[in-house]
Amino acid sequence: MRLAFLGTPEAAVPSLRALVDAGHHVELVITRPDRKRARGGQLSPSPVKACALELGLTVRHRLRDLEDLDVERGVVVAYGRLIPADLLARTPMLNVHFSLLPRWRGAAPVERAILAGDEETGVSIMTLDVDLDTGPVHLEKRVAIDEKSLSGLLDELAVVGAAALTEVLASPELLANPVAQVGEATFAAKLSKEDFHLVPSLPAEQLLRIVRLGRAFTVVSGRRVLVESATRVDVDDVPSGSIAVRSAQVVLAATDGAIILDRVRPESAKSMSAMAWWVGSRLQDDTARWT
Repeated sequence: MRLAFLGTPEAAVPSLRALVDAGHHVELVITRPDRKRARGGQLSPSPVKACALELGLTVRHRLRDLEDLDVERGVVVAYGRLIPADLLARTPMLNVHFSLLPRWRGAAPVERAILAGDEETGVSIMTLDVDLDTGPVHLEKRVAIDEKSLSGLLDELAVVGAAALTEVLASPELLANPVAQVGEATFAAKLSKEDFHLVPSLPAEQLLRIVRLGRAFTVVSGRRVLVESATRVDVDDVPSGSIAVRSAQVVLAATDGAIILDRVRPESAKSMSAMAWWVGSRLQDDTARWT
């Protein structure tokens, strides 16, 4: 099948590779423009562009480059922009969406599923329409969330989604008979910096969910600390909002329990064990607070 592919992050790469491996002709790849790296000022391609160039595919950065392209379908995986109605009218498009629609329509479905404590998520292969993630679904695959990190869960969903995509494209029946979404719709708004902030007013279980997103931070005695990994612990002698050492472990006390900090990264420093950070910071049990 002659296809156009629209995608940007690493999670879209397995789908692009799967299309090529399945023998489809990817005539054009649309992705975001190259961006400057944080250091050095050199331009860095998106993961999808790097993969496409490796595969010898043509890459462009403007949606309007699709207007004169002779393809049967477009495939969209985490592209990051809405597709205009006139392009959808001209070229039907499939979307690999990382949720069980209509739950978690929108920009951050995997993050929101973790934060909400959902037991499972999955992949929906849907036909794009002009509204946000409202199109009919051709195929759904379910994935258990368990205690997976965001990065680990995204990696798994990317592989599952790639397989589901090629399954739909290989099946005239699945391709021709999508099913309308049924159930209560929820919306996965993009996360802000504050969504990653660990504060004492949150339950311990919610703190751990935020840590699993990979960008969690808190402020200890006025200094910002990234929390890379943590576990649940039962303690009853550390007041909520306090940070202390118990049994050679650094404990953050929350509203309904506490968590143990395993690895942290202070500002302008490298990743280290929480105990190494505690000792180096010269914090004291009776005065240290986290906010």
